[in-house]
Amino acid sequence: MASHAEIDDVPVSGGGIRLGQFLQLAGLFDTGGEAKAAILAGDVRVNDEVDTRRGRQLATGDLVAANGRHARVSE
Repeated sequence: MASHAEIDDVPVSGGGIRLGQFLQLAGLFDTGGEAKAAILAGDVRVNDEVDTRRGRQLATGDLVAANGRHARVSE
């Protein structure tokens, strides 16, 4: 998984957010279009599994990897 990489904890109010929104909030992509393209291409992993659902609901503790970076949903 991401044991050797730095993981950024990204606070999310209410503890839940959609994958596409989180990618931008975490700074993994600059625009929603870039995030959408990466998700559809299979370049985004959630909890170490490829996920192609832009609207996937993330919860506190979920780990997202994209663009060689890792971010975790936190409260």
